[in-house]
Amino acid sequence: MATDTKKLVDTLGKMTVLELVELKNSLEEEWGVTAAAPVAVAAPGAPAAGGDGAAAEEQSTFDVVLTGAGDKKIQAIKVVRSLTNLGLKEAKDLVDGAPSPVKEGVTREEADQMKAQLEEAGASVELK
Repeated sequence: MATDTKKLVDTLGKMTVLELVELKNSLEEEWGVTAAAPVAVAAPGAPAAGGDGAAAEEQSTFDVVLTGAGDKKIQAIKVVRSLTNLGLKEAKDLVDGAPSPVKEGVTREEADQMKAQLEEAGASVELK
């Protein structure tokens, strides 16, 4: 069984992003499931952030959101490709579709580095 799993992992690793999306859609249709990420729900009775004057916890993860490509769109696409390992078309679509998230759930240090690289390429970036 372990060798079958290894073969499957190898096969999936060789697929393009578009092929993986088609696979995901087929599995969702066939099995009636969804591949959506789970959404965190606030616990009942939990105080609203800042609602009662309590100090909010420092944010530990950030989303790097591209808000505009700027004048050097090609440079922005190159940086997005290097940061995300996306293909040319996917990176171009991400830049063209701004505002759009480049990476989600990254550390503050990594988010700052990404922001600096994208801004150096002429893009406008926001951390959320």
